[in-house]
Amino acid sequence: MNLTGIWPAMVTPFTENQRINEDAIQKLTNYLIEAGVHGLFALGTNGEFHMLDRDEKLAVAKEIIRTANGRVPVMVGTGGNSTKEVIELSRDMEALGADALSIITPYFVAPDQTDLAVHYETIASAVTIPVMLYNIPSKTGMSIEAETVARLAKHPNILGIKDSSGNFDNIQAYIEATKNEEFAVFAGTDSLILQTLRAGGQGAVAATANVLPDKVLAIYEGFQNNDEQQAEEAQSSLQPLRETFVLGAIPSSLKKAVELAGIPAGPPRLPVTEAKGEVLQKIENMMQGYNLHTR
Repeated sequence: MNLTGIWPAMVTPFTENQRINEDAIQKLTNYLIEAGVHGLFALGTNGEFHMLDRDEKLAVAKEIIRTANGRVPVMVGTGGNSTKEVIELSRDMEALGADALSIITPYFVAPDQTDLAVHYETIASAVTIPVMLYNIPSKTGMSIEAETVARLAKHPNILGIKDSSGNFDNIQAYIEATKNEEFAVFAGTDSLILQTLRAGGQGAVAATANVLPDKVLAIYEGFQNNDEQQAEEAQSSLQPLRETFVLGAIPSSLKKAVELAGIPAGPPRLPVTEAKGEVLQKIENMMQGYNLHTR
């Protein structure tokens, strides 16, 4: 599998009564594919995987895979604390037709690096589709060290890592540690997409692509075409949207932006509440700046 390009970190649309909104999932999936994304990344942090039960995760993945219908690959998040639990869900996602798996580090527990390597190797050996490691220490309380990534990159079924640490030095260390392997390093922090590509990374899993797929794609395309001005301007253009992300708990601001862009993403799963009042006004003003306000 060729892990490269721009993969939106898809939000999971809900109805007002907190149920999965299959119609909106179809609409978001088609919108992103028609925009030209290289793949879809489902059930990540912005997809509220941690708020969904097993059956809901399977239902979300099934709808995205069915709607994508092979037009682009679909990567599905199956991470958890228990290796056994992750294997079971991963095998179910493989059976549904997922093309790849994203597996976040365990959270709440704190395995050492050897434990972590064994966790990933055991999971990757239990499935036949590719695995992408997912590093987001601000949410999990731990980070995958570059030496561990170098070890895991040698596993034939572990093909990449998404780094959402926000630390470019970390991304650089992963790239250097895996330079002799067929291994993809993806930016998981949208402000670092161009910098990652310049350093030798292969792409990005981008939350902003839910709202601005054309601009995120322009970063990648500008870089590939040696059009530095296009790439830099596109990278800078993401900042107003990114600045709204801190106005509420993930993914309340992003889901409201997606909704204002015309896709009924609905509210986040409680206890996170949807953007209202002054926060909503700031998001609306931001969207008007992009000429995307449809309300």
